[in-house]
Amino acid sequence: MAMSVGSSEDDMMVEMNTTPLIDVMLVLLIMFIITIPVQTHAVKMNMPVNSHNSPPPKPPEIVRIDIDFDGTIGWNGETVPSRGDLEARLYRLSLLPDQPEVHVRPNKLVTYKYVAMVLAEAQRLGVTKIGIIGNEQFMN
Repeated sequence: MAMSVGSSEDDMMVEMNTTPLIDVMLVLLIMFIITIPVQTHAVKMNMPVNSHNSPPPKPPEIVRIDIDFDGTIGWNGETVPSRGDLEARLYRLSLLPDQPEVHVRPNKLVTYKYVAMVLAEAQRLGVTKIGIIGNEQFMN
């Protein structure tokens, strides 16, 4: 009696076919995802009620400081004669309970030291509402 090493019709398949199991798992996963309720995370906020009797808010007062290319400083269109005068004006602004907005508008050709001096003086004297405007001129 000889032993056959090759395959014959009597050999049984010992490996399990997992393709149908994977298909069933995918269908179950899709059904599970579809049936989960959508979670909505909402933050409830108490918003102010618009009353028709209230007057519209007044626009803020604006102080415009222009810095020319040679370091000349303008305050709402008038030239500030000295640094001491600028300090006095900024100090008076800082004492007000409702400070006006200070808009610094430097010229495109001004050196940075003049702009830095104005910003440093405003910060040192306690001006809190300050911003630089006219930045679009520096894009070109």
